This record gives sequence, C-alpha cells and structure tokens, in this order.
Amino acid sequence: MKSSRTANYSLYLTFFKRNYGTKDVNKSGKNIVLVDAVRTPFIQSGTLYKNETQHTLSKYAINGLINRTQVPKEAIEYVVFGNVVQDCKTTNVARESSLLAGLSDRIPAHTVSMACISANQAITTCIGYINSGMCDSAIAGGVELLSDVPIRFSREMRQIMLSYPKAKSFGSKLALFTRITPKSLIPELPAIAEFSTNETMGHSGDRLAAAFAISRQEQDAYALRSNTLAEKASQGGLLSDIIPYPVLAQKEPIYKDNGIRVSDLDKLSKLKPAFIKPYGSVTAGNASFLTDGASAGLIMTEERAKQLGLKPKAYLRDFIYVSQDPKDQLLLGPAYATPKILDRNGLTLKDIDVFEYHEAFAGQILATLKALDSDWFNQNYANRKGKVGAIPLEKLNAWGGSLSIGHPFGATGVRLVVTAANRLIKENGKLALVAACAAGGQGHAMIVERYP
Repeated sequence: MKSSRTANYSLYLTFFKRNYGTKDVNKSGKNIVLVDAVRTPFIQSGTLYKNETQHTLSKYAINGLINRTQVPKEAIEYVVFGNVVQDCKTTNVARESSLLAGLSDRIPAHTVSMACISANQAITTCIGYINSGMCDSAIAGGVELLSDVPIRFSREMRQIMLSYPKAKSFGSKLALFTRITPKSLIPELPAIAEFSTNETMGHSGDRLAAAFAISRQEQDAYALRSNTLAEKASQGGLLSDIIPYPVLAQKEPIYKDNGIRVSDLDKLSKLKPAFIKPYGSVTAGNASFLTDGASAGLIMTEERAKQLGLKPKAYLRDFIYVSQDPKDQLLLGPAYATPKILDRNGLTLKDIDVFEYHEAFAGQILATLKALDSDWFNQNYANRKGKVGAIPLEKLNAWGGSLSIGHPFGATGVRLVVTAANRLIKENGKLALVAACAAGGQGHAMIVERYP
C-alpha cells in the first residue's frame, strides 16, 4: 500500500503530497518492492504444454524466480498463487508447487481465484500480509493449464457413482446401474461463461464494442498493433521475464511465447465472427486466446531486500479493486479503477509514463480508452464531473499485450506488473499504471514506481 515519507522517496512525495500533505500515507511505515518476476513462456492451449501439469509449471516459475534473484529459499515466508480452473488433485496449487520447488514445508501457501485478475490478487494479498507485519517477504504468482481442464460427469451420473460404494448388496448395486441413461453419460464440458448471466465473455465483448461504436476495422488494427509490438519486443530481447521451460518429450526447452502472430489487415478482415454470428465483430484474430503458463514474483519490504543485498525493480505503491454490472459492463473494470486510483493519489494521466492494461479483446481495450475519454460515461456511470482523458497510445502496452502474448487466467497479473517495471527501467520512466478487467464485472488497478 502507500508508503511513509522518507528522504529516499522524493519522487513519490512529489506526486502524492498533493493528496496527503505531510502525513504518513501508510501506517505500517513500510516500502514494499517488487524485486523481480519471471514466467514460463505463454503457450497456446492444446499445444506444447498439453502433457504438462499446473504444479510443474508453477514449480519451474518458483525455481526460475529463485535462480534469477538468488534469494535464499529460507528468506521466503509465504507463497500465494492465482488459479482459476483448478485441478481437483491439487486445488491448493500454491502449496504443492512450493513443496515441489524445494521450499521449506514450514512456509505457508495458499491459492486465490479472482478470474483474470487472480495473480493481481496474489500480489496484493502478499502486500497486505507484509503491511500487517505477518511476514517481510513472499512469492506471488499464478498458473493456468487450459490444455487439461476438468470435465465432469453429469450430476445424475455423479450421484450414481457416489452411491455405488455405499450399496451393500449385489442387487442394490445392480439397481444403480439400471438408472444409467444415455443422457446421464453426456459429460459437462467447461465453458468460459458468466454464471450470473450465462453469457460467454465473447458475447460481452461484442456488446461492449457495439455500445462504444468500435468498428471491426478498429479492433483488427489494434490486434495487429499488439502482435507487431510483441514480436518486436520478443526479437529485441525485451521480454526478459521469460525463463526457459523443458517440455516433456522435447529435446530443447521452450524459450519464447508461441501465440504471437503478425498477420495483415486483409487476412484479419476475412475471419468470421466467433460469438455473435454473423454480425459480431469479435473474431479469433482480435481476441485473446486460451493460454497455458505460470508466473512468479518476489515481493518484500525494501528493508529486507537491502539486508539480503537484492536490487528491486519497483515500488508497489497503491492498488484498488472495483466491481460493476457483470452483463453490459463486464469488461469495463479498468475504466472504473483507473480514475479512482489516480484521484486517490493526486495523479493525472499525464503523471503516468507507462500503461500496462490487460487485453481480453481488442474491443474491450478500445472501449476502455473511449470510456476514460468520455464526459458522458464518467458523469453518468463513474460519478465524476468529467472525463479522465486520453491515454497516449504510444505509452500503452508498448511491448504487446494479452492479445498477442497470451492470457493464462491465473498468471497474467504478474506479467503485467513486471512488464510495467521493466518498461520503466528501459524507457527511463518514473510511474506506471497497471489495470485489468475480470469475469464477474470486476477490475483492478495498481500504481508502480521505478526503483531509484
């Protein structure tokens, strides 16, 4: 959360004193830092990771983080991982992964789930624990393996199967089998749909694009931008948070994401609508794809980092969560979270050097940009006097985003934060704003400051 006034943080005070004057803005008096973060390559589901497991992906992320930072394993005091589609054998994947990574069995670990912002929740949970004094250092991460999602039997079939061990006689067991029908044998396939509305997120993306009058051409052009920037960043070695992953049955480790596809507008325009047919504008080319991957970040107090001789990348200054209508405004979380966190800290868009926003759909991110720059939206929905303003496109997702790099639901938040930190260093910036939308109509935003 917010930090106390010290001589070392003059930049922080310059921006925040307008709102807080001379008082301490964090009663704990702690400066919380991101030392570094890593991730496995983000891989399209059903491809290179199809024979992997969530706990092995997470284990490599944790080990990769420890190798990258050289933090002593005994210095880790807590582990939190985000995960959305859980494996029933490892529901607390944070605990299983930390044990597999060789961390002490005395280190507590738990798993959190908040849809697409699960890793963001892992980070802020660690911040809260550190601020409370429960620990001084923690690992926050996330994982998703959509190549191997649980597929359930129907409820009728589950009841029959659960009743079978309780049946005492051969006759009672046989009677259970006679209840099996062709319909009961049909499995329940998973779907990325809202429980409250029974709509897929793609339908909401189409509706949002239509509500903000965002054309198919605009969406395709943004998707092309994301992929072009991601490819350039990948080839230029800027995606340095990636650690090699040794895939089973493959001689060479994977060194890069495999979802980046630089096409052209003509080819993108020929793709058919994926959700609302035939008139929708969301396609496979302008939507994020199902992705497997894991991430992990080292978070601690600045004091503890100094004691261990570690050089942090960034301060984690402040964060906020929001919720709104899960139907018509399902994906507009950043449009609500952005002004709230800026106002709370006495900042404007002009004070932000780097923007890292989650790209669920091209239409979603473009709708967010339009909402922020709309007097009508802010007056009628965000309870503000006027618009927040226009985010300069050259400052937004300059190394690509979820549309191109991929989006493992439970892991993306860590990628956003470390990319923001790395961009601040590379671009000689001072402040970054990270924001993301999530299922359920929820959203998140965080202020990140470059470490001196």
